[in-house]
Amino acid sequence: MAGKKIPQRKCIGCGLMKDKKDLIRLVREAESTQVHVDVTGRKNGRGCYVCRDLQCIDKVRKNHGIERSLKCSIPAERWEELLMEIKTLAGE
Repeated sequence: MAGKKIPQRKCIGCGLMKDKKDLIRLVREAESTQVHVDVTGRKNGRGCYVCRDLQCIDKVRKNHGIERSLKCSIPAERWEELLMEIKTLAGE
């Protein structure tokens, strides 16, 4: 009998398919343009995934990957808050 299928998602930084549990999910709420880190992975809204690797996180910021994936713009002060949240989850 085959084992349970592990869901995979694509990192918007490096473009590699990885296990969903190894990635950090970012979500834009459906009714607003606020972007949040989704720790549970179950929040409603448009989502994207990024590796816990700091190089991927820096790459996403430089090439505006989150804004492109979530189809919204992120103010500079919100970027700093998001980076702090992501880096704490990544283990930095």
